[in-house]
Amino acid sequence: MALSGVGAVPEEVRRGRNRLAVAVVLGHGIKHIYNSGLHSILLAVMKSDLGLSGAQFGLLSTSGNVTSGATTMVAGYLGDRFANRSGIMLLISLSMMGISYFLLGIAPNYWLLFTVMLLVGIGPSLYHSPAIASLSRKFPDKRSFAISWHGTGGSVGEVVGPVLTGGLITGTYFVAFHWSDVLKLSAGPALVFALLIYLMMRGIPTASSETESLRDYFSALSKLLLHRGMQALVLATVLRSMGQDAIMAFLPVYLLEDQSISAIVIGLFMAGIQFVGILAQPAMGWLADKFGHKVVLVPTTAALGLLMIALKFAPTDNPVIFSVGPVSVALPGIEFGIVGLAMGAFLYSLHAIYIAAAVDVAQGESQSTVVSLIYGASFLGAFSPFLAGVIADLGTTSDAFVYGGATVLMAAAVMGLTRMPRLRTPAN
Repeated sequence: MALSGVGAVPEEVRRGRNRLAVAVVLGHGIKHIYNSGLHSILLAVMKSDLGLSGAQFGLLSTSGNVTSGATTMVAGYLGDRFANRSGIMLLISLSMMGISYFLLGIAPNYWLLFTVMLLVGIGPSLYHSPAIASLSRKFPDKRSFAISWHGTGGSVGEVVGPVLTGGLITGTYFVAFHWSDVLKLSAGPALVFALLIYLMMRGIPTASSETESLRDYFSALSKLLLHRGMQALVLATVLRSMGQDAIMAFLPVYLLEDQSISAIVIGLFMAGIQFVGILAQPAMGWLADKFGHKVVLVPTTAALGLLMIALKFAPTDNPVIFSVGPVSVALPGIEFGIVGLAMGAFLYSLHAIYIAAAVDVAQGESQSTVVSLIYGASFLGAFSPFLAGVIADLGTTSDAFVYGGATVLMAAAVMGLTRMPRLRTPAN
């Protein structure tokens, strides 16, 4: 049964949903401040400071991806098994993130850094399944739009994270901090916000039923994987994640090492990329709800792949920093900057649409499991940064952009060949 508006949604579903949405979006923003600060600035600075090869650097990113993918599948089960305890799961997620970053800051050598990166992948991956499933259940009438706002919170975090971290590293705001000090200091705010998000979500029911057992979970998962539309979405997600992980791992390295651009300029540029996504995500969610997911996914995924490849050939001469009111953006070359900003419109916006499409394919059933399946699909591409590092070692850093773009174009081809239903069903 399709829902035409808020008035068609039962009162028990609507109750508390705006407060829940604010909490989920805020928590997602906090998570991505940490995530973007680490992956956009800190890991690149660590690579340079420790003299790591491309393969060693890629292996650090890969280690986090491996545990992230595996944990996401566990989170899917927990999200459906304890559907009305999402606040507790988000509390655990953000708390683990802060603790793991502190441990990363005190790790004394490469192999301990590698080991802690395995832990770093766990905390954030516990967040998405219960958070997005809660939104999906509470907003069955505006599913893509609501999930896109979740993504918008992440994009805000991706804007703030690189600027904040780059400023702390270079001493732009107060004094210059060593990368290890930034990681150690980050634990406190993470624990504070973890408690805040839990208190905001406390007492809001998000589901009328919960998965009874592990057998029920695997039964639902098996049923989902038999659907051709779900198989295509999982494959496309794997390919898109492979390309995106490679690009986002090596873009800061390329700017820092190959182009000798400062950390604060890189931070502003990476923030600018994500700022475009803040504006794009709700618009793409609205379009997907109105015209169907495939109409949005195929051309935008293809555009993302082409833009990634274009990064290799765009010049980075004469970095430019300009301000619009309180917002400052750095372009490492006008042409390179335009390509990067255009790419930012699709980087995270697409992920929300892929999730909403998967929930519709599943007809609203086992929503945490569906979310975990799409996020967990990235596990199959976990070694992509390592592969990109090997490619960079054999050639140049920018060759990783061609590899990343080509895999994303394959994802667009998969979606173009797949028949997708256009369904909107009420939550469980």
